[in-house]
Amino acid sequence: MAKCAICEKGAHFGIAVSHSHRRSNKMWKANVKSVKVLVNGAAKKMYVCTSCLRSGKVERA
Repeated sequence: MAKCAICEKGAHFGIAVSHSHRRSNKMWKANVKSVKVLVNGAAKKMYVCTSCLRSGKVERA
């Protein structure tokens, strides 16, 4: 679910390293919001990341 419909930004993975250098798997999710967007003149609900909202790549309905 955490995937932008505009730029396809999604979750990415890495390794969290503690102070004692114990390593564990970590996942970062994209900051995705459910918004109503104008698509071809009609309102459609989709998941859009906040960077696409702020940059003006989508027009809110």
